[in-house]
Amino acid sequence: MATQYAITGTTAKGIAASVERGVAEGALAPGDALPPVRRLADELGVSPGTVATAYKELRGRGLVVTRGRGGTVVAEAPSVASRRPVRVPPGLVDLASGLPDPAFLPVLRPPAEWRPVFGSHRAEPRLARLEELTRDWFARDGVPAERVTFAHGALDCIARLLSVELRPGDAVAVEDPGFHHLLDLVPALGLRLVPVAVDGEGITPDALRTALQAGVRALVCTPRAQNPTGASFSPARRDELVALLREFPEVLVVEDDYTVEIEGPPAATLSQAGLERWAQVRTVSKRLGVDLRWAGVAGDPVTISRHDGRMLMTSGWVSHILQETVAGLFADPAVSRLVAAGEAAYAERRRALADALGSYGIRAAGGSGVNVWVPVRDESAVVNGLRTHGWWVAAGARFRIGAPTGVRITTATLPPGDAGRLAADFAEVLGDTQATYGG
Repeated sequence: MATQYAITGTTAKGIAASVERGVAEGALAPGDALPPVRRLADELGVSPGTVATAYKELRGRGLVVTRGRGGTVVAEAPSVASRRPVRVPPGLVDLASGLPDPAFLPVLRPPAEWRPVFGSHRAEPRLARLEELTRDWFARDGVPAERVTFAHGALDCIARLLSVELRPGDAVAVEDPGFHHLLDLVPALGLRLVPVAVDGEGITPDALRTALQAGVRALVCTPRAQNPTGASFSPARRDELVALLREFPEVLVVEDDYTVEIEGPPAATLSQAGLERWAQVRTVSKRLGVDLRWAGVAGDPVTISRHDGRMLMTSGWVSHILQETVAGLFADPAVSRLVAAGEAAYAERRRALADALGSYGIRAAGGSGVNVWVPVRDESAVVNGLRTHGWWVAAGARFRIGAPTGVRITTATLPPGDAGRLAADFAEVLGDTQATYGG
């Protein structure tokens, strides 16, 4: 139990704010237990109902969780302290970032000059040139593109879509394992995470059926290059999932197709199927550069309208300077060739590591994207063991809710010639951990 931080407050909001402050400042760490309701009420001189209301607010905002007889504890990933990866120790090869190889990213060329405008761009938030390029971008993969809009990246868009569609306490189905920032975002919005298992073809029908029957209001998923496993929907799996979703037409389906054009497999997406409520988000940070905080969004009329209505009241529009930069890159044949070269290189690097690990009998998933997921029994032992060999990989804990343990290895910058050495080191580490822990 946390003893170094004294919770204060005489109202529910004051008590909740005190706990939040302790979490944000690090005085209350993930897993620290909060005092029982009655004891804290006695200490603060308030009613037990006041403390219970404060704890309820904190649970709704993703800062704490209740574990039955285990009491109320600080969440493993509280919404005021996102699961940021630790800094890469000096001298190690960084295979934990999930980022693309800079060698396959173009030089960004913003407009040489941009003349001032009178007023704002709220009346015309999207450049016609980029809007047309975006429609073509979606249409090439069979995604309906009659209605498109822009956002400041995938998470910005997903947060806006969920916040206008759902209310605090509503449930959202998410992949497990899945994108760690999304796993932080959903509870930060006051929503409940419902994990959906993933295999080599993406989310599984049985797990989705269970989530839908449990009353989820939205599904957020990745059609290809799933992070961290590299799974992609097959046409057959896509059709199974669509058949399930048609039974629940009120559920909003949001696809994050974040690695389009560098992921490997062709598209087989839910957005192609004419669902009643849907949106697909595509970003360019992996193919054109992490500084391009821009996303294209296609969706049904209601979803796009609600997104734009909320955006109109907040940021208003995506910078036209940024839009012009993205449009120039989209239309540049040299950039297209560079992106294609990157896609080929990423595929070669993924296969090289998967094959090298396989030669030691180590199973690895990674059919697309820039990562390989390796199931292991003890994440910490493997991460620390590989560190002694000069490699830095990501422990799977920040990607999981209830999924089995594993580690994620980013292969984007791993030369195929180094795959064998990494695999040999991995096998040695597994042997050491089995000897130590009786694996």
